[in-house]
Amino acid sequence: MNKAHGQISLSNALGAREILKKFLAPTPLRQYPSLDRLMGAQVFVKHENHNPTGTFKIRGGINLMHHLRKMGIKGVITYSTGNHGTSVATSAKMFGLTAVVVVPEKSNPIKIQSIKDAGAELIESGKDFEAAGRKTAQLVEERGLYFVHPANEAHIINGVATEFFEILEMVPDMDTMIIPIGAGSEAAAAITVLKQISPKIEIIGVQAEVSNAAYLSWTRKKIVSAPNTSFAGGVATGTAYEVPFSLYKDGLADFVLLTEEELYQGIALSAHHTRNLTEGAGGACLRAALKISDRLHGKKVVLQMSGANASGHELQEAMAQPCLKSGVVG
Repeated sequence: MNKAHGQISLSNALGAREILKKFLAPTPLRQYPSLDRLMGAQVFVKHENHNPTGTFKIRGGINLMHHLRKMGIKGVITYSTGNHGTSVATSAKMFGLTAVVVVPEKSNPIKIQSIKDAGAELIESGKDFEAAGRKTAQLVEERGLYFVHPANEAHIINGVATEFFEILEMVPDMDTMIIPIGAGSEAAAAITVLKQISPKIEIIGVQAEVSNAAYLSWTRKKIVSAPNTSFAGGVATGTAYEVPFSLYKDGLADFVLLTEEELYQGIALSAHHTRNLTEGAGGACLRAALKISDRLHGKKVVLQMSGANASGHELQEAMAQPCLKSGVVG
């Protein structure tokens, strides 16, 4: 399988920004008075859910495909729980590359349809993210395609990093950035930009309690594996990955774990306070901020709303949460 190409750096992230300007507009960064009251802080929400494909991941996909086309690559393959696959499929089509995406069986139907709509070949295999990865390794050997790793790709991380330049331009004096962590590309991207430009910013990661391999790896300072059963793919992984872990193992100030119920609450609270549709990972940062609101009091806090691709079942579960009928909504 391919190793990551290029280097993760502030200068390469700036280069990616120039490439992405041709394809993407900056996403909104908005403040909501009800969230300020609820948290006792100045809270800004970065709406990466407004990107094409509904997630931040398209930033990395476009940057990668730009470089792969220059290298003469004709086709790519990856594995995903959905959003990464949609990004690869969509950006590959933009640059005239073919794409194969392997997803676990019984994946989010909204994300599966998006991958198909982008023209990729979709293969369902295995019960989880890691099983889909094993199938992908087999297909790489059989088909000779370029393997797009969901985390260990420098061009993806440099592309994702462009989000954080946009944030700094609007809130240069931010105190805290809260981001979701699954495979870890966004954590690596945030650290690459924010810690070099403004080292005082604390970066806090969020992950699902029942899919907490990144959290465990961070606490133990070494890559470990763990069960991976959360519905929220964007904050779920069965293992940490070498390239992003090398950055976030020392770059995060803290890590918040959310229960499945809290992840559903994040979807509900996002809808209530921001009028935005989110998936589990998309609402995770808001719910995590509420969980640690005492330590955020009086600070300027940016929450990333990472994705909007919730299934019908997830929305039903979220809207049934009692937090919408209690004082928690503010």
